Amino acid sequence: MSFKRTTTLILVGCIALFGCKKKEEAPPPETVTPAAAETPAPAPTPTPVPFKVTSIDLGKAIGADKKVTDATTTFGPKDTIYAVVSSEGDAGPAVKLTAKWTFGDKNQSVKDEDQTVTPNGSAGATEFHVSKPKGWPVGKYKVEILADGTSAGTKEFEVKK
Repeated sequence: MSFKRTTTLILVGCIALFGCKKKEEAPPPETVTPAAAETPAPAPTPTPVPFKVTSIDLGKAIGADKKVTDATTTFGPKDTIYAVVSSEGDAGPAVKLTAKWTFGDKNQSVKDEDQTVTPNGSAGATEFHVSKPKGWPVGKYKVEILADGTSAGTKEFEVKK
């Protein structure tokens, strides 16, 4: 009987020992703070648009916005000839635009004119012009626009009587 009694005491002791063991608490659930939940993802960085000439327009007159108001490629000997260079591009370093005015098949130089343009993220217009009070010789002409020394386009025109 002492064996039964000893076994019973050991069994009761084990039950008392393990039965009174404190249960481990579950970790608290993660809480999301309202600020973290409402923080938007950062907006993607827009790709910069490089400077470029979008058009070259010729005419006899321009408006206050530097846009051609009387577009043509045929001029009279006493006309002032306007070339408006439209461009676009994001803010960046200044760009030197050059207008090279030439006459005839041998591209005889009439006038070279430079203007510095600073891209600002919106479309812009740059005006160049030539005039000759005594009158232009009749013939074929050309204006070439260079952006930092690289050709951005040409326009041909003619002077007629």
